[in-house]
Amino acid sequence: MVDLAENKAAEPQAEPVERRPVPRWVITLTSIAVVLLLWEIFGRRVNPVFGSYPSAIAVAFWELAVSGQLWSALYDSLRPFLVGYILAILIGVPLGLLIGGFRVAEAALGIYVTAGYAMPLVALVPLLILWLGLGFAVKVSVVFLMALFPITINTWLGVIAVPKTLIEVGKSFVAPDLVILRRIVLPATLPYIMAGVRLAVGRAVVAMVIAEFFTTISGLGAVIINSANNFDTATMFVPIIILMLMAVGLNWLIGWVERKVAPWQAEISGRDRE
Repeated sequence: MVDLAENKAAEPQAEPVERRPVPRWVITLTSIAVVLLLWEIFGRRVNPVFGSYPSAIAVAFWELAVSGQLWSALYDSLRPFLVGYILAILIGVPLGLLIGGFRVAEAALGIYVTAGYAMPLVALVPLLILWLGLGFAVKVSVVFLMALFPITINTWLGVIAVPKTLIEVGKSFVAPDLVILRRIVLPATLPYIMAGVRLAVGRAVVAMVIAEFFTTISGLGAVIINSANNFDTATMFVPIIILMLMAVGLNWLIGWVERKVAPWQAEISGRDRE
């Protein structure tokens, strides 16, 4: 009896099977399906003047797409958005690196960046119209100003957060300040830069619609205004949802770029973002 008990105790116990977590895309799709289902059920009970539901919005989307109005409006909106957003990245990242990397630049320019971020830029739109007119340039400038400051501030804070030991290693090899900035500070600041670029997406989308409301009414903003004036709520939701999907898609694209240029960030954070 003792031998049997000892043999059973000596047998290796089976390792518990590790449960695989549910993929993120499954959770996301399930959440979207539940929200759309609830919206469809309860949206049908609302007066069409005050709200709409997914199936009616899908019909309105098809009508706008077939007529070609949606694609021309989307093209008119994307041109100033892309130009202003790209300019904000090209100027905001070097400006943030400059302010964070050099004490004189921080003392001279930091106060303007902080004040510009807090300033209600919408109030400047009438002044920008006086300077630049009602065309393409004023829309680009509105998008640029709204997206510039989040990128600059996040880059600035990223430079400040770089460990001092890394910079001292560069100085010990007698590296110039520009080399330290390019080879040490910039890679360490990449997660902050990408976070600022992500934050700027939402502000740039809002700026695009604001510019279309205040200047020549065109693009997706024109579809929103005309539909609202005609109490066509389903059609009004089409450009709104397109703008939301555009922001989500750009955020995903930025996250993909971040994983490619800074793959070590996922390892440092200890989680898999796939």
